[in-house]
Amino acid sequence: MLITAIEERKKSMSALFIDGEYAVSIDTVTLISSGKKVGSEISDEELYDLIENSNISRAKEKALYLIEYRQRSRKEIEDKLIPLFGEKASEAAIERLEQLGLVDDESFAREYARSIIEVKKLSGKRALFELVKKGIDKDLAEEILEEYEVDTVQQIIDVINKKYFRSLDDEKGLKRTINGLRTMGYSWDDIKQAMYELDVEI
Repeated sequence: MLITAIEERKKSMSALFIDGEYAVSIDTVTLISSGKKVGSEISDEELYDLIENSNISRAKEKALYLIEYRQRSRKEIEDKLIPLFGEKASEAAIERLEQLGLVDDESFAREYARSIIEVKKLSGKRALFELVKKGIDKDLAEEILEEYEVDTVQQIIDVINKKYFRSLDDEKGLKRTINGLRTMGYSWDDIKQAMYELDVEI
Protein backbone atom coordinates (compact mmCIF):
# COMPACT_ATOMS: atom_id res chain seq x y z
CA MET A 1 0.00 0.00 0.00
CA LEU A 2 1.20 3.51 -0.85
CA ILE A 3 0.61 6.74 1.06
CA THR A 4 -0.58 9.06 -1.70
CA ALA A 5 -1.55 12.14 0.33
CA ILE A 6 -1.52 13.59 3.83
CA GLU A 7 -3.84 16.47 4.75
CA GLU A 8 -3.80 18.49 7.96
CA ARG A 9 -7.04 18.41 9.93
CA LYS A 10 -8.28 20.09 13.10
CA LYS A 11 -7.05 19.25 16.61
CA SER A 12 -3.53 18.26 15.51
CA MET A 13 -4.77 15.44 13.31
CA SER A 14 -3.68 14.44 9.80
CA ALA A 15 -5.80 12.60 7.23
CA LEU A 16 -3.96 9.71 5.64
CA PHE A 17 -4.79 8.74 2.05
CA ILE A 18 -3.68 5.32 0.85
CA ASP A 19 -3.72 4.31 -2.81
CA GLY A 20 -5.69 7.45 -3.62
CA GLU A 21 -8.44 6.97 -1.02
CA TYR A 22 -8.95 8.37 2.48
CA ALA A 23 -7.95 5.73 5.03
CA VAL A 24 -7.80 7.19 8.53
CA SER A 25 -6.98 10.29 10.59
CA ILE A 26 -3.81 10.04 12.70
CA ASP A 27 -2.35 12.19 15.45
CA THR A 28 0.10 14.43 13.56
CA VAL A 29 2.98 14.04 16.05
CA THR A 30 2.62 10.26 15.92
CA LEU A 31 2.63 10.32 12.13
CA ILE A 32 5.77 12.49 11.98
CA SER A 33 7.52 10.26 14.53
CA SER A 34 6.77 7.19 12.42
CA GLY A 35 8.74 8.63 9.51
CA LYS A 36 5.89 7.87 7.11
CA LYS A 37 5.21 10.50 4.46
CA VAL A 38 3.72 10.88 1.01
CA GLY A 39 5.27 8.23 -1.21
CA SER A 40 6.02 5.82 1.67
CA GLU A 41 4.94 2.21 1.48
CA ILE A 42 2.87 1.03 4.46
CA SER A 43 1.78 -2.49 5.34
CA ASP A 44 -1.42 -3.49 7.12
CA GLU A 45 0.60 -4.18 10.28
CA GLU A 46 2.34 -0.80 10.11
CA LEU A 47 -0.99 0.95 9.61
CA TYR A 48 -2.48 -0.88 12.59
CA ASP A 49 0.50 0.11 14.79
CA LEU A 50 0.24 3.69 13.58
CA ILE A 51 -3.44 3.85 14.52
CA GLU A 52 -2.78 2.25 17.92
CA ASN A 53 0.09 4.61 18.71
CA SER A 54 -2.05 7.54 17.64
CA ASN A 55 -4.85 6.42 19.96
CA ILE A 56 -2.40 6.08 22.86
CA SER A 57 -1.05 9.57 22.23
CA ARG A 58 -4.53 11.08 22.02
CA ALA A 59 -5.65 9.15 25.12
CA LYS A 60 -2.70 10.56 27.08
CA GLU A 61 -3.56 14.06 25.94
CA LYS A 62 -7.21 13.62 26.94
CA ALA A 63 -6.24 12.16 30.32
CA LEU A 64 -3.92 15.09 31.01
CA TYR A 65 -6.77 17.45 30.21
CA LEU A 66 -9.06 15.56 32.60
CA ILE A 67 -6.64 15.83 35.54
CA GLU A 68 -5.62 19.41 34.84
CA TYR A 69 -8.15 20.91 37.24
CA ARG A 70 -8.66 18.13 39.78
CA GLN A 71 -7.47 14.66 40.70
CA ARG A 72 -9.43 11.76 39.29
CA SER A 73 -9.50 8.06 40.03
CA ARG A 74 -8.29 5.51 37.49
CA LYS A 75 -11.89 4.41 36.92
CA GLU A 76 -13.07 7.95 36.23
CA ILE A 77 -10.41 8.35 33.57
CA GLU A 78 -11.08 4.90 32.08
CA ASP A 79 -14.77 5.72 31.77
CA LYS A 80 -13.89 8.81 29.73
CA LEU A 81 -11.14 7.31 27.57
CA ILE A 82 -12.29 3.81 26.65
CA PRO A 83 -15.37 4.88 24.60
CA LEU A 84 -13.13 7.26 22.61
CA PHE A 85 -9.90 5.32 22.16
CA GLY A 86 -10.56 1.69 23.07
CA GLU A 87 -9.40 -0.34 26.05
CA LYS A 88 -5.86 -1.13 24.94
CA ALA A 89 -4.84 2.46 24.14
CA SER A 90 -6.60 3.81 27.23
CA GLU A 91 -4.85 1.34 29.52
CA ALA A 92 -1.47 2.16 28.00
CA ALA A 93 -2.07 5.89 28.47
CA ILE A 94 -3.23 5.53 32.08
CA GLU A 95 -0.35 3.22 33.00
CA ARG A 96 2.10 5.81 31.69
CA LEU A 97 0.48 8.54 33.76
CA GLU A 98 0.56 6.26 36.82
CA GLN A 99 4.31 5.76 36.29
CA LEU A 100 4.69 9.54 36.30
CA GLY A 101 2.66 9.82 39.49
CA LEU A 102 -0.09 11.81 37.78
CA VAL A 103 -2.76 9.17 38.41
CA ASP A 104 -2.75 7.71 41.91
CA ASP A 105 -5.88 6.14 43.39
CA GLU A 106 -4.64 6.30 46.98
CA SER A 107 -3.79 9.99 46.73
CA PHE A 108 -7.12 10.67 45.03
CA ALA A 109 -9.02 8.68 47.65
CA ARG A 110 -7.44 10.59 50.54
CA GLU A 111 -8.25 13.97 49.02
CA TYR A 112 -11.78 12.91 48.06
CA ALA A 113 -12.42 11.44 51.50
CA ARG A 114 -11.32 14.70 53.12
CA SER A 115 -13.69 16.62 50.85
CA ILE A 116 -16.79 14.51 51.42
CA ILE A 117 -16.29 14.09 55.17
CA GLU A 118 -14.85 17.43 56.28
CA VAL A 119 -16.51 19.69 53.71
CA LYS A 120 -19.70 17.92 52.60
CA LYS A 121 -20.10 16.29 56.04
CA LEU A 122 -21.25 12.92 54.69
CA SER A 123 -21.45 9.99 57.07
CA GLY A 124 -18.75 7.33 57.07
CA LYS A 125 -21.16 4.86 55.47
CA ARG A 126 -22.06 7.23 52.65
CA ALA A 127 -18.40 8.24 52.23
CA LEU A 128 -17.46 4.58 51.73
CA PHE A 129 -20.19 4.21 49.11
CA GLU A 130 -18.95 7.30 47.24
CA LEU A 131 -15.32 6.16 47.25
CA VAL A 132 -16.16 2.70 45.96
CA LYS A 133 -18.38 4.26 43.28
CA LYS A 134 -15.33 6.21 42.11
CA GLY A 135 -13.51 2.90 41.61
CA ILE A 136 -11.49 2.90 44.82
CA ASP A 137 -10.78 -0.56 46.25
CA LYS A 138 -13.10 -1.14 49.22
CA ASP A 139 -10.30 -2.22 51.56
CA LEU A 140 -8.29 0.90 50.74
CA ALA A 141 -11.37 3.09 51.19
CA GLU A 142 -12.12 1.57 54.59
CA GLU A 143 -8.48 1.99 55.65
CA ILE A 144 -8.51 5.68 54.74
CA LEU A 145 -11.87 6.34 56.41
CA GLU A 146 -10.64 4.73 59.62
CA GLU A 147 -8.20 7.64 59.94
CA TYR A 148 -11.11 10.02 60.55
CA GLU A 149 -12.28 10.16 64.16
CA VAL A 150 -15.67 11.75 63.61
CA ASP A 151 -18.22 12.44 66.33
CA THR A 152 -21.20 11.46 64.21
CA VAL A 153 -23.85 13.14 66.36
CA GLN A 154 -21.87 16.37 66.52
CA GLN A 155 -21.39 16.22 62.76
CA ILE A 156 -25.15 15.95 62.30
CA ILE A 157 -25.64 18.94 64.60
CA ASP A 158 -23.12 20.91 62.54
CA VAL A 159 -25.00 20.02 59.33
CA ILE A 160 -28.34 21.05 60.85
CA ASN A 161 -26.97 24.36 62.14
CA LYS A 162 -25.43 25.17 58.77
CA LYS A 163 -28.08 23.90 56.39
CA TYR A 164 -31.35 23.05 58.08
CA PHE A 165 -31.74 25.10 61.26
CA ARG A 166 -34.53 27.30 59.86
CA SER A 167 -36.41 24.19 58.71
CA LEU A 168 -37.00 22.79 62.18
CA ASP A 169 -39.97 24.99 63.09
CA ASP A 170 -42.65 23.06 61.20
CA GLU A 171 -43.42 19.42 60.46
CA LYS A 172 -42.77 19.73 56.72
CA GLY A 173 -39.36 21.33 57.27
CA LEU A 174 -38.45 18.77 59.92
CA LYS A 175 -39.32 15.93 57.57
CA ARG A 176 -37.19 17.52 54.83
CA THR A 177 -34.31 17.83 57.28
CA ILE A 178 -34.51 14.19 58.34
CA ASN A 179 -34.73 12.99 54.73
CA GLY A 180 -31.70 15.10 53.86
CA LEU A 181 -29.69 13.64 56.72
CA ARG A 182 -30.69 10.10 55.81
CA THR A 183 -29.58 10.78 52.22
CA MET A 184 -26.20 11.82 53.63
CA GLY A 185 -25.96 8.35 55.17
CA TYR A 186 -26.77 9.06 58.82
CA SER A 187 -28.62 6.47 60.85
CA TRP A 188 -32.01 7.13 62.42
CA ASP A 189 -30.60 6.61 65.92
CA ASP A 190 -27.85 9.20 65.41
CA ILE A 191 -30.34 11.67 63.94
CA LYS A 192 -32.66 11.22 66.93
CA GLN A 193 -29.77 11.79 69.33
CA ALA A 194 -28.73 14.95 67.51
CA MET A 195 -32.30 16.27 67.58
CA TYR A 196 -32.51 15.49 71.29
CA GLU A 197 -29.35 17.50 71.97
CA LEU A 198 -30.81 20.37 69.93
CA ASP A 199 -34.03 20.09 71.98
CA VAL A 200 -36.08 19.31 68.89
CA GLU A 201 -39.00 16.89 69.17
CA ILE A 202 -39.40 14.32 66.38
